[in-house]
Amino acid sequence: MTETITGRLQGKRVCVTGGAGFLGRAVCARLTAAGVTEVFVPRSCEYDLTRADAVARLYDDTRPDIVLHLAAEVGGIGANEKHPGRFFYANLAMGMHLIEEARKHDVEKFIQVGTVCAYPKHCAAPFVEKDLWAGFPEATNAPYGIAKRALHTMLEAYSGEYGFNGVYLISANLYGQGDNFDLETSHVIPALIRKFCEAVDRNKRTVTCWGTGKVTREFLFVDDAADAIVTAAAIHDDPKPINIGTGHEITIRELAETIAELCGFRGEITWDHTRPDGQPVRRLDISRAEDKLSWHPKVSFADGLSQTVDWWRDIGSTAVQYTSNESWRATRSIPDGYRL
Repeated sequence: MTETITGRLQGKRVCVTGGAGFLGRAVCARLTAAGVTEVFVPRSCEYDLTRADAVARLYDDTRPDIVLHLAAEVGGIGANEKHPGRFFYANLAMGMHLIEEARKHDVEKFIQVGTVCAYPKHCAAPFVEKDLWAGFPEATNAPYGIAKRALHTMLEAYSGEYGFNGVYLISANLYGQGDNFDLETSHVIPALIRKFCEAVDRNKRTVTCWGTGKVTREFLFVDDAADAIVTAAAIHDDPKPINIGTGHEITIRELAETIAELCGFRGEITWDHTRPDGQPVRRLDISRAEDKLSWHPKVSFADGLSQTVDWWRDIGSTAVQYTSNESWRATRSIPDGYRL
């Protein structure tokens, strides 16, 4: 399979939106490993992807064969509560303009990364791709989830009318080294790691977590997600959605207890029941990914979580100083040789 991926991608010009971010850097590294020498990572200061003219200019400048759309405005429950309008507009506008201009510019393939929170709130687990439109998403994530869901419809419509080659991947919650650890905008794993590590450093005896801890989540290590995306870019040509995850879930309470132990926290964990839990259950059926992509996750949750905690302890907490998600993003560098 590795030889097939390399053979299919060598010589291709690939544009990776969000390529400077958490998932994007892992994807760019795998593209390079697959022999791709022309990887273009647009920066928001040069190209506002919510504007059609900026997207058209991006394609004129980079002339990509393949576009991997990873860029998103996203955060945890708190960020979704604060910015539902912005998250809906920005994510829908970016995807819509990128797909339309890709059609106009005869892009060979377009990969859209969706989100597990697009699934209905009370979807039966494990989530199967055919149930994506079977109900309304959980309210706190709905604007973001529906924007991402609509882009799947756009890809299918463009495939039917224009023969546009779009691929739609639905990712479980990602985690790993280099994640966003800003407590205002991060997802649950980096937020908990930072909380418990700082509690140990400051000799705090209590850490408070949101919700009841009873809901479940599925987590995918960022390197495994990158492998799935690059594999799809090389071998897959179908807009029908594909789940990428692990097929395993954990309660938030168990997650908090596990992270507390890894961080060396021996105090009390309390739960703020006034804060929302979010979707009750999240677990993906990944049989379609195994069938269509010959893909399955390689990093165990225990190993991935340990690596993430070690990264934060060794590098993240000392090398990164920030007060907002934007300043966090500004500290991330593009690997040498990548063209902007």
